[in-house]
Amino acid sequence: MRSAARVVLFLFVITSAVSAQSVDAYNEPPSRLRGMIEKYEEDYGSLNRFYTAFTSANRAIRLRELYREYLTALDRQNFESLNHDEQVDHILFRNYLDHELKELARGEAQFAEMAPLMPFAKTISDLEDARRRLEFVDPAKSAALLNELAKQIAATQRSFDGPNAQKPKRTVANRAARTVDGLRRTLRAWYTFYNAYDPNFTWWCESPYKAADDALGKYVNFISEKLVGIKADDRVTIIGDPIGRDALIEELQFEMIPYTPEELIEIANKEFDWCITEFKKASQEMGYGDDYMKAIEAVKQKYVEPGKQPELIRDLAREAIDYVKKNDLVTVPKVAEESWRMEMMTPERQLVAPFFLGGETILVSYPTDGMTHEQKMMSMRGNNPHFSRATVQHELIPGHHLQGFMNRRYRPYRGLFRTPFWTEGWALYWEFQLWDRGFFKTPEDKIGALFWRSHRAARIIFSLNFHLGNWTPEQCVDLLVNKVGHERDNALAEVRRSFSGDYGPLYQMAYMMGGLQFFTLHRDLVGSKKMTDRQFHDAILKEGAIPVEMVRAILTNQKLTKDQKSNWRYYPRLKN
Repeated sequence: MRSAARVVLFLFVITSAVSAQSVDAYNEPPSRLRGMIEKYEEDYGSLNRFYTAFTSANRAIRLRELYREYLTALDRQNFESLNHDEQVDHILFRNYLDHELKELARGEAQFAEMAPLMPFAKTISDLEDARRRLEFVDPAKSAALLNELAKQIAATQRSFDGPNAQKPKRTVANRAARTVDGLRRTLRAWYTFYNAYDPNFTWWCESPYKAADDALGKYVNFISEKLVGIKADDRVTIIGDPIGRDALIEELQFEMIPYTPEELIEIANKEFDWCITEFKKASQEMGYGDDYMKAIEAVKQKYVEPGKQPELIRDLAREAIDYVKKNDLVTVPKVAEESWRMEMMTPERQLVAPFFLGGETILVSYPTDGMTHEQKMMSMRGNNPHFSRATVQHELIPGHHLQGFMNRRYRPYRGLFRTPFWTEGWALYWEFQLWDRGFFKTPEDKIGALFWRSHRAARIIFSLNFHLGNWTPEQCVDLLVNKVGHERDNALAEVRRSFSGDYGPLYQMAYMMGGLQFFTLHRDLVGSKKMTDRQFHDAILKEGAIPVEMVRAILTNQKLTKDQKSNWRYYPRLKN
């Protein structure tokens, strides 16, 4: 019995140890700042859902209070008492809050520019704020207010009509059109809350509300067509909103990029020149001499027939997955490999995203039967197999799908600090890696890879020049058509996407700059044999989508300070 008891005890101890190890494998090192960051996200989410009038001064005031409250809490912490991971979180959180305060100020300055175009904005936002505070309305007074609101909107429109009216800048008018459309939605939400639930309210307010709503709709169309110069069926004109050099520098500091806009354009031009040199080599292999644009045109003609694109994307995705696994480049969890999905992109979305998009679901862009012949040919040519081979891995594994899968499993609280320099940079970095490893063997595949690499460099050149006020959207389109080889409709869609307001001003440059950061870090840590490829890539995926300079600080165990400043000059071919 004693012997049997010892065996049972021994098995219990072994099983407990194995179980503990098994559980530990599912957990990450704790951070004392995680709770604060997650609490902030809940607080912000609650306020964001409460203050639904986005033009409300009350919203801005309350959010500013929130940001300062958490900055004060960070100030009370003893930075030196934190472990390295916690110091990283401290720096990231402070950087985020400081940026949010600056964004509030920038938003208020932009609103001040638009104010003459919408003097009625406060009336609408005040109604929504009062509703949120559950200050119920007096139906008769509300009807009178709506009646006056409709008159004020119409009067504002008349003040900007006619040959002698003082016209605002097109960029300001374009921003105002979107804002007024948002105010229309805010007023609709306010009205819907009471309408039909309060018969007295409906009796008083139905007619004046419809008049105000109609006036807002007409005013949005007036601004767009008369002040901006874009009609509803216009698919060519692009109006952006350049932020200027000072704002660019602020954004670069937030993203921890220690270069000026001018230096970044210089880097992009160097990378673009490298692409041209490689283009010519591949073009010569194809028999076109130095005329690489002819080689690009020949590659575009190798498109698959309608209906066959999903099969192509599937095979290219499997090829990339097999390659990174066979070469032990990164861990590919079984669930990640089996769970990516494919859907077809709608014709409407293809107007702003002419190429496939990725993540957990890859959206395939290819012609539909309702497109014109020219649109069909542009889509097939622009999504040919050689162009696609260079980017399927960017969208799925080891790119966006794998990173999203890992981000949701490791340090998810760092999602607050997500940056495109990590997200897009990681995906583009793999294009660099695969090129250097000889993944693109034929000249046609090289042309496809170089098309996208030159495209990323061109994005930096045109987006920064636009925001510096040096280039028009038309010049941006011409660069993509004449120097990269885009179809014109695809170039229009790309530039429209860049400046539509859905992406931050640095988003388009983040692809190549983030990729170069990862590439240099790989050279420093894997090239020096301090880490293997797999160790390096797995470690990055477990730290969250944070600025790459902070990834570097983690992997090198860099000494950190409370007022950490960006100083990593990661591009070796640029003189300091």
